[in-house]
Amino acid sequence: MIKPETRSKIKGYLEGMINTIIAKHKGKRKTDAPYQLRPIREHSEDGDIKPFHEALIPDGILATWEFERSFSTDLGHSFEEVGKLVALDNHSHAKREFPLVGEVNDETVSLIEAFENEINNGKVRPGRFIEMVDEVFRSSSNAGRVVKRPVRVDLYVLTSRNEEYFFEIKTPQPNKGQCREVTKRLLTVVAIKKGKPPLVNPYYAMAYNPYGASRAYYKRSISNYLDLEKEVVIQQEFWDILGGPGTFEEVLDIYREVGNDKGGDIIDQLALNY
Repeated sequence: MIKPETRSKIKGYLEGMINTIIAKHKGKRKTDAPYQLRPIREHSEDGDIKPFHEALIPDGILATWEFERSFSTDLGHSFEEVGKLVALDNHSHAKREFPLVGEVNDETVSLIEAFENEINNGKVRPGRFIEMVDEVFRSSSNAGRVVKRPVRVDLYVLTSRNEEYFFEIKTPQPNKGQCREVTKRLLTVVAIKKGKPPLVNPYYAMAYNPYGASRAYYKRSISNYLDLEKEVVIQQEFWDILGGPGTFEEVLDIYREVGNDKGGDIIDQLALNY
């Protein structure tokens, strides 16, 4: 269960995030009425002319659409901050944007590059990621020329049992390039730490499932590029690691509370220009 003081911190963070985005977008309406089309413009210092959108969609709708695009980026970052706050309630340490630098031998560098090519060619199968982790772990202690390799992960968690979790919190609908890049980062963590589960646990984390409440509903369109079984934690699985069973529902409830409080303000200030 999320502590009351942590709940207050999460609410304060989300409210501040929304206020900042509203302030950034308020006043960008180009007309006096939300149902009017935007006037034709010859020039924009902000590079925000969208002539075909503006020819069809009323200004009030465009204003909220532009807010949503900016909001979506910040929403993704909010999962890192909220995840950190929840983890600090339950674990020894948690940090966002966790930097890691260490020596990796040439053999392991080449091995990770080979795995990148395997992902790029769409040859990942269920269970393959843990095999990659095992191979990287074994090669990481071999002799040979070493190079320094830096990596930064979205969220780091250290448990009371000295288990380390390294989460890359990314979109639940990634493309091939994102799958390749995240897997490379996670394998580099294994190489630097010279460890593997249960002590070193690297994951692609998806804060929610866009297809429904169950993992079984998740569309497997990227299964050739990402090991969905061993590499990915999604929705409840991710939040349960941070805060225990029921954490996803608790976190979502906090987001809903903030949405109920701030929703009218968003409409008034952006769509209606009040």
